[in-house]
Amino acid sequence: MALEHAILVSLLEQPGSGYELARRFDRSIGYFWTATHQQIYRVLKRMEGDGWIDVCQVSQEARPDKKVYSVAGPGRTALAGWLREPVEPESIRHDLAVKIRGAAFDAPAGLIAEVERHRAAHADRLARYLAGERRDFPAPDAAPDAGRELQHVVLRGGIEYERMTLAWLDDVLATVRRIGAESTAGADRAEKSESAGSTEH
Repeated sequence: MALEHAILVSLLEQPGSGYELARRFDRSIGYFWTATHQQIYRVLKRMEGDGWIDVCQVSQEARPDKKVYSVAGPGRTALAGWLREPVEPESIRHDLAVKIRGAAFDAPAGLIAEVERHRAAHADRLARYLAGERRDFPAPDAAPDAGRELQHVVLRGGIEYERMTLAWLDDVLATVRRIGAESTAGADRAEKSESAGSTEH
């Protein structure tokens, strides 16, 4: 997926300024696609040049006018074409998982701080997702709206992914700590055995 497609979806949900769009990426679109504010503004300019989006100037009291973007006909056509294209299942590149396997050739206990750091980041993300769900979807809609339902199901996917990742990281921590304890116990037994052998001589 290109950033253009994420922007088109957001602007179809609600037209807005570049700043408002960037805020949405920070708050909700970021559940499934991240982009910096600079990237968003750069792509908006290109999309405007390609005729995918329309721009209108909106005057504001005591503030500069703002540009409000909305999706133009060619943008809708481009999005419709992309929506009909097949999407391959994503391949996972997971640096931490490779580090965990590699720890067998070093000191597994040395990974504990790094895994705990990842766990804290995922716990924070889960908390933000849950707060967003409480804010944006406080109760079932009396009149279901397809757009809101699909937004919510994407958010629920993010919530379940973070819960799964936290459970896995807890498993990793338990495993690494157990290996570390067994390694320490084994070293202690070897040291005692060696000390006993020296006493006998």
